[in-house]
Amino acid sequence: MQRKIKSFFFQSLRVWRVLKRPTKKEYFTISKVSAIGILVLGLIGFIFSILIKSFV
Repeated sequence: MQRKIKSFFFQSLRVWRVLKRPTKKEYFTISKVSAIGILVLGLIGFIFSILIKSFV
């Protein structure tokens, strides 16, 4: 059990060393893509609600 914990710790440490903070450009791109995804899902839901209301 102790060996598994030690192995997990060193693997996590290795990943932590590779990580880097996103630049402003990357952060803006992630925000833009997320906003577009939310808008698309909202639009799909809105269209479905209109279709359901028109048939009922």
